[in-house]
Amino acid sequence: MRTPPPALIVVLAGVAAALHVGKLAPALPVLSVELGVTLVQAGFLLSLVQLAGMALGVAAGLAADGLGLKRTMAGGLALLSLASVAGGWARDPYSLMALRAVEGAGFLLAAMPAPGLIRRLVDPSRVNPMLGLWGAYMPLGTAAALLIGPMVIAASGWPGWWWLLALVSAGMAAWLWVALPADPRHAAGGGPVPATRQSRLGQTLSAPGPWLVALAFAAYSSQWLAVIGFLPTMYAQAGLGTALAGAATALAAVVNMAGNVASGRLLQRGVPAQCLLYLGFAAMGLGAFVAFAPLADALDPPTAGALRYAAVLLFSAVGGLIPGTLFSLAVRLAPAERAVSTTVGWMQQCSSLGQFAGPPLVGWVAARAGGWHWSWLVTGGCSLAGILLAWATGTLLRRRVAGGTTAGRGT
Repeated sequence: MRTPPPALIVVLAGVAAALHVGKLAPALPVLSVELGVTLVQAGFLLSLVQLAGMALGVAAGLAADGLGLKRTMAGGLALLSLASVAGGWARDPYSLMALRAVEGAGFLLAAMPAPGLIRRLVDPSRVNPMLGLWGAYMPLGTAAALLIGPMVIAASGWPGWWWLLALVSAGMAAWLWVALPADPRHAAGGGPVPATRQSRLGQTLSAPGPWLVALAFAAYSSQWLAVIGFLPTMYAQAGLGTALAGAATALAAVVNMAGNVASGRLLQRGVPAQCLLYLGFAAMGLGAFVAFAPLADALDPPTAGALRYAAVLLFSAVGGLIPGTLFSLAVRLAPAERAVSTTVGWMQQCSSLGQFAGPPLVGWVAARAGGWHWSWLVTGGCSLAGILLAWATGTLLRRRVAGGTTAGRGT
């Protein structure tokens, strides 16, 4: 049997990590009964996995060069496995929240080094397509969790679901460790000196490019996780069975992959990154408005349901253009060659902040409104912010080209 290319193994490792982000959504209806999880607590359970990234993303990016990208990713998968084993024994919402925060640290360590690893493992001409494929790791892992989770939960309960994913992460950590080449010797020797580390951090946080891509990722991730994460709960409240709700949400997550993969191909063909960001954020704003605003109430229920679901598919599929584009821009707009990991870490940190704030905010608005019909205000605000950030990013890229600065490192 032929061994997959090392860069593809990195993507699969990201999918294994993303399973832990997506595993909660299909379990929420069961957790609300067995552990008494409220709607607002559910929002925090969805978002607490991002706590470590929100607090430590840029620090992890700095540390990864010292620890080694391969070591960091394998260690993150191992931590995810241990936290998921312990999570299966939780018997109240607060214990589960604490362990979700630990899982967040594992997820950060597993996901943050991947763009740098991919860049190191593939030919420069293949960086954009592979980063576009990497951008699909989250929707693929989320979709797999939503599709498989209800069946596993029905057969073995939600703790069995937690323990199964712990086994998957442990196996993926072992495969990554064996299959990937060793980290460079400079990474294994304890990393750069503190002064160099501080200089790299200062370079990153004083440059406009890392801020723009990081804030744009926050505007995207906050609304995507909120909508996809709450879909099973919305459908359960509408009377759909658990399996059907899980399948519908899984499809909504998996179509996001199409946009991610398409972004790499379109960038390779010369489509401006700014245009892809405009299109993605506009589609997310429109899709969420049609899905949640009460405009469809005048239609008969089957037609209204079909229209809203089509809007969710639009929201996710075309919105998928955004992450792949931003991963490519993070490589291009890093202030220096050795600041790429730090830039990706900062992007991960702001993305985690968005994912931490988005689901509880949407849950709070739904609880206050007595339904989901005002949720589009939250997602629409995020989309508008994303469009403004896309405009600023395009302006920065044009200035760099006009000034003779190379903006195409690795592209």
